[in-house]
Amino acid sequence: MPTICVYCASSSGIDERYLALADEVGTAIARRGWQLVSGGGSVSMMGAVARAVRKAGGHTVGVIPQALVDMEVADRDADELIITDDMRARKGIMDDRAEAFLALPGGIGTLEELMEVWTARCLGMHDKPVVGLDPWGDFALLREQVEHWQQQGFVRGEAVAELAWTTEVEQALDLIAEKLAAAVRQLPSRGGIEA
Repeated sequence: MPTICVYCASSSGIDERYLALADEVGTAIARRGWQLVSGGGSVSMMGAVARAVRKAGGHTVGVIPQALVDMEVADRDADELIITDDMRARKGIMDDRAEAFLALPGGIGTLEELMEVWTARCLGMHDKPVVGLDPWGDFALLREQVEHWQQQGFVRGEAVAELAWTTEVEQALDLIAEKLAAAVRQLPSRGGIEA
């Protein structure tokens, strides 16, 4: 049962369509029998995706720093709520618990998390799928910037390809499923005599 790490907005005041997207993603994750690991917040898209996973019968893991718990934004209904000392520890646990990463629209926190796991994949530090779900072009300027860096020789084409972009929920999850299945097929067989 794969665990999918979802990065997304925790900001209030965003358009309702983003909350609906988070709800759709959470429902689709649970319907596939997958688990969710998230930033452990109860607000905005982060809260919506976790609630949708649980409503559809799925398991949620929230990882949140104590400072945000103190602000009373923790997802107290999470099946597992892990409280960390800081943001760095939070990200490390989220990374370790996930088999794949899915970025939805969000702000600078979402961008920072996405860039970190994308960079780590490009450097061979993990082989987990990294997918961006961008129905309304919220990441368009980022993609344009990365294309510019590629043209200037700062980013290799292979690195750009390590992040797959989609506009539809099921397409994003299908991509993750395909990449997870491909990774399993590439595992070396254990030949020889067992010790």
